[in-house]
Amino acid sequence: MDPLMILALAMVVVVGGILILRLHAFLALIAGALVVGGLTGESALIAFGQSKGMTESESIAFSKTPTVARLVDKFGETCGKIGILIALAAIIGKCLLESGAADRIVRLIVGRSKESRAPVAFTASGFFLGIPVFFDTVFYLLFPIAKAMGLRRPSNYLLYILTISAGATMAHSLVPPTPGPLLVANETGVGLGIMMIGGIAVGGVACIAGLFFALLMNRFWPVPLRETPDSPLEEFRQWSDRPLSDLPPWWLSVLPIALPVLLIAGSAALQSLVENTGELNIVAQTVLNTLSRLGDKNVALMIAAAIALGTVVWMKRGARYSMVDSIQSALSSGGVIILITAAGGAFGGLLQQTGIGDRIEGLASSYQMSVLPLAFGVTVLVRIAQGSATVAMITAVGIFSGMASPEQLGFHPVYLALAIGCGSKPYPWMNDSGFWVVCKMSSMSEGEVLRSYSLMLAVMGFVGLGVVMALAKWFPLG
Repeated sequence: MDPLMILALAMVVVVGGILILRLHAFLALIAGALVVGGLTGESALIAFGQSKGMTESESIAFSKTPTVARLVDKFGETCGKIGILIALAAIIGKCLLESGAADRIVRLIVGRSKESRAPVAFTASGFFLGIPVFFDTVFYLLFPIAKAMGLRRPSNYLLYILTISAGATMAHSLVPPTPGPLLVANETGVGLGIMMIGGIAVGGVACIAGLFFALLMNRFWPVPLRETPDSPLEEFRQWSDRPLSDLPPWWLSVLPIALPVLLIAGSAALQSLVENTGELNIVAQTVLNTLSRLGDKNVALMIAAAIALGTVVWMKRGARYSMVDSIQSALSSGGVIILITAAGGAFGGLLQQTGIGDRIEGLASSYQMSVLPLAFGVTVLVRIAQGSATVAMITAVGIFSGMASPEQLGFHPVYLALAIGCGSKPYPWMNDSGFWVVCKMSSMSEGEVLRSYSLMLAVMGFVGLGVVMALAKWFPLG
């Protein structure tokens, strides 16, 4: 069956199951993955296996693998990548709330930038944190602060959620050293320096558009701050009403958020420096190895979780407090997110096995149009088809890297790289792990996320493309 037909049927199953039949997202995604896997032919699976470096015999054996086995494999693969990360982030978030650290950070933001400027602060913070850190991790780190701010101004809860997302998601696709823009820059021959400068410039304008969209969306379709099992609003309100003297110091409050960012970013920066420098002495190599281990995202969040737990214990000293109950509550909430995210990863993985990427590449070569909107459009199609922004960028750059020279393009290839990055934004839906992170942590319904978060990313992607095309015309750099 044509991969595009399989994609259409899968979208009906997943979207219809959630929005019409009111199925739990986990069940709808698993059902969609089973439909995709069952309709994928052996020839498509053989071609997919060969594209992944399998031998002919291995590809044939892979094509005989039952659908359920392939689903389980992709489910486990996704869970292995994000399971520990989500669990640790859930613990950090819970501890930031219970210790008063989240409220302390909120009061610091309000005191320094005024509450009216908090959306700008959230957008900027999300963007710069998103340069070295994945979107999901940035959202985990900043969400407790947004929730605490939302308790103070419930009418602005959606605004805070969207502004965090706006900044982090654009950096994730435009500014190295995150994997997507890093690989695109390498494949198109663009230096990391000019890619970072271009990504910050285009992403900055797109973030402004996202901020205005968030303001409009919050004004006309606000979303209330809802109860969640791990942090009831009344309990949350009691935490936020504490006097400043009952809250941890600002440096300790910020530490569980800042430390993993510094470790992850520092490890990446040092590794890049070493690659350009060459051979190191024993002391420098030891330092590099140590920082590389500490800079692993799971290890960094383990350290942050330990600090956050220690802060709660210190702040609750002398009071009756059960750490076990708090961790159990956090993990119960995080476990649901892990299941849904892993199911989304399995759904996207089985879609990739249909050959949807090659099908879209064939469509792209059939139509003649300007290379920047064409690269953008192909990336959008791949993103919608399989869910991952990074995979969409990798697929698109594989199609267009052969024409990434100033002589062929008429402008610097950085604009091609940026157009691909912008194309990875529209339109996240149920096969995207980030969609489920935002949906479940914010307690918004799937429909609310589709009309706010997903639409905002689409607006930002198209605005970014407009900026890229204008820059390529007026400042070709070629």
